[in-house]
Amino acid sequence: MTVVINGTVIDDGFAEAFPMKATRILITAHNATWARHAAVAASGFATSVIACGCEAGIERELGPDETPDGRPGVAVLLFAMSGKELVKQLERRVGQCVLTCPTTAVYAGIDPGPSVAGYGDRPPEGAQPGLGRPGAGQGEAVALGKNLRFFGDGWQISKLIGGKRYWRVPVMDGEFVAEETTAVVKGVGGGNLLLLARDTASALAAAEAAVAAMRAVPDVIMPFPGGVVRSGSKVGSKYPALGASTNDAFCPALTGLARRTELDERVGSVMEIVIDGLTEAAVGQAMRVGMGAATALGEPAGLLRIAAGNYGGKLGPFHFHLHKLLPEGSGA
Repeated sequence: MTVVINGTVIDDGFAEAFPMKATRILITAHNATWARHAAVAASGFATSVIACGCEAGIERELGPDETPDGRPGVAVLLFAMSGKELVKQLERRVGQCVLTCPTTAVYAGIDPGPSVAGYGDRPPEGAQPGLGRPGAGQGEAVALGKNLRFFGDGWQISKLIGGKRYWRVPVMDGEFVAEETTAVVKGVGGGNLLLLARDTASALAAAEAAVAAMRAVPDVIMPFPGGVVRSGSKVGSKYPALGASTNDAFCPALTGLARRTELDERVGSVMEIVIDGLTEAAVGQAMRVGMGAATALGEPAGLLRIAAGNYGGKLGPFHFHLHKLLPEGSGA
């Protein structure tokens, strides 16, 4: 069945996504500017597990009423192909990008459950147990501040508050407060939309509108720069050393040259949006609102078609069918 919305054709295809391991951390600071500085640094060079080790991004900014210490904050989501790799990336990024950033503290964004009672005799300054934390429920506890505390060179202290352990590490602007653990849960990576447009300006406008709408959906990130990737890839390459290479079927410069092309002469630019989420439902909802925002611009603004990337269903168990994500009665 052909579906056309505002002149834009919606392919009868699906995006293929795969299981990942995920966690959320909450970074707070003296003000929103410094919380964002730390979050941007911690989520840097984290666009694709192909070469970055993890995929990470800012989920949303948090008001003082949403954080454990009553300060402005930022929620960051991190995804990796294994729990072991995620733990390694988490410790490195928090240690190098959050611990180092003036005035910051870091807390679990997914409940790791209670810590074991024991040592320490002072609470972290301003800690407020009982405040809600956005998103998924409990997961497997992994180190957050547990190992970073050793930077304190023996001066670090801890305290249990509400069954959770917090570490206070002396630093030059006062102290760095870190919850001992956060949690790793199952996630979904690789949801995607391909936006086929007349030219680059049209493709960018549609992609920007879609990403803006997706960012309002909880529990998801779009890990590429600005949420958009122009170098979409396929599995494999003519060069044995490469596991992935350019998605030639969607490269306008190769229309008529590649053995298999998905484009016609009207398409001058293609942009892809990749979505990672804590749940299958969250990824599907992000794709739904993204398509809605893009098709609101539609063919009059140069968006000709929306497609999705898949590998014949062989890569991952999560299949997001574009037509099923559309509201009932959409298109013609």
